[in-house]
Amino acid sequence: MHILHIISSPRGSAAFSVQLGNALVDKLVAANPGSTVQVYDLTNKSYPHMEEVYLQAINTPAEEHTSAQQAAVRHSDEAIAALQAADVLVIGAPMYNFGISSTLKAWLDHIVRARVTFRYSEHGPVGLVQGKKVYLAASSGGIYSEGPMVGHDFVVPYLKTVLGTLGMTDVTAVRVEGTAIPGVQDTALEKALASIDLAATSSLVEV
Repeated sequence: MHILHIISSPRGSAAFSVQLGNALVDKLVAANPGSTVQVYDLTNKSYPHMEEVYLQAINTPAEEHTSAQQAAVRHSDEAIAALQAADVLVIGAPMYNFGISSTLKAWLDHIVRARVTFRYSEHGPVGLVQGKKVYLAASSGGIYSEGPMVGHDFVVPYLKTVLGTLGMTDVTAVRVEGTAIPGVQDTALEKALASIDLAATSSLVEV
């Protein structure tokens, strides 16, 4: 099994999403001996934000690309190749200002490509990235999985929507939340790590 681990927090090993993602990867490798892991740390391997030449390139058939357009989609081609090679994705997704980090958004912008990872049909988009299991290692200072702030979560629902559009509908979210709330923060990570057995291992057999 090949695992692609996406890291999007600039806080390195101190980040809750990184610690949770690493724990998920460790569980997957333990359950599937011989697995390989590829790590994409988006704070070190950043993807350019969209620009005109890139948008021209992804809307032009590959055989018609100019040299400038070929250069513009190189990052996208590499990101999609890594995505297609993976059996399982672990995506670290810390919440910043109610949404995902700009680095994670840039990576998504490079893997969402019409005619490559999805196509349009008369019934709407059809995902072309099939047969993958995705785990979201989500972290937040507040609590968004339940209670009055549920409607302010633009991380997990958004990621499930985008990934689902590409055909990745088997998505499990594991959350470490309340990391900024007194009385909750001290045990937030511990509770999240303990929840991995309940949220993740039940579907390992299906990977």
